[in-house]
Amino acid sequence: MTKYGSGFNENLRELGLLAFILVLGIGVHLRNPVFLSLSNLTTILTNTSILGIMAVGMMLVLVTRGIDLSVGAIVAFTGMITALTVASYPGLHPLLALAEGALIGFAVGSVSGLLVAYFDILPIIATLGMMNIVRGLTYVISGGRWVSSYQMSDGFKKLATGTLLGINNLIVIAVIIYLIAAYFIKHTRTGRRIYAVGSNPDAAEISGLARRRLVFMAYAIMGALAGLAGVLWVAKFASAQGNTAIGYELQVIAACILGGVSISGGIGKLSGLILGTILLGILNNALPLVNISPFWQMGIQGSIILAAVITNVFVRRNTVWTALKRRAI
Repeated sequence: MTKYGSGFNENLRELGLLAFILVLGIGVHLRNPVFLSLSNLTTILTNTSILGIMAVGMMLVLVTRGIDLSVGAIVAFTGMITALTVASYPGLHPLLALAEGALIGFAVGSVSGLLVAYFDILPIIATLGMMNIVRGLTYVISGGRWVSSYQMSDGFKKLATGTLLGINNLIVIAVIIYLIAAYFIKHTRTGRRIYAVGSNPDAAEISGLARRRLVFMAYAIMGALAGLAGVLWVAKFASAQGNTAIGYELQVIAACILGGVSISGGIGKLSGLILGTILLGILNNALPLVNISPFWQMGIQGSIILAAVITNVFVRRNTVWTALKRRAI
């Protein structure tokens, strides 16, 4: 009964979020008819693809009751190394560049996972330290210089600007990541056990689940996806800089929270995550279209995120209350 009540409340929340997105979209369109044009909708999806890819990894981390503040720095670090590699070896195949970024990100995420899972360092402390270390290494490796568009091959840049069957590559890659994530979460023991660990770490460990290994895996996956995102970021903007993606980790966390992922662990659905990511993308796109001041834009986004957190709290409390009521009956 508990599972049913929880699922019902989460589905209701997602329907509410979808309704809010539709109302917001119609409202913005009435102010600026460009908003619902095919080209602008494609732009929104393209611009939120990298955010969506990283949000998948962050969801897994949050589900384990953790958090990763180093993902923005990983984007800059892997992007810079990949850009320098591409500049030195113009003939490098773009897929190898993607693999390089993912492996580097995986290595950095593994260090964070090791600190959190096996050394019992608080996630916020461990990943904050990694954020500063990795960001510093980015400046050291680059020598404070940029890697510009003319130093990158056309094939590499087409990773983000090219299309497949008329669909931008970034969107295609994001869809592939979500399909893999859906299979991992729903159809593998490891995916289900990650949720079990987040729901009740002590009970999971007593029941024989390898809690530390699962937590480590969540951070490693987050690192790999951030590394992948770093390569795509550099390919999209055709520029690698030391200050790339500063503060972007907050956007990723916000997308998860908007999508109903609980910061208390154990709760998070890909369907909600997609809606949360799209909502954040719409806000980033729509507010400038209706001539909202940049200062107000930050306030509006913050208010909506806070409202999402409060909604999550009420949904969870209602779930617990419903479960207790059914038991009493």
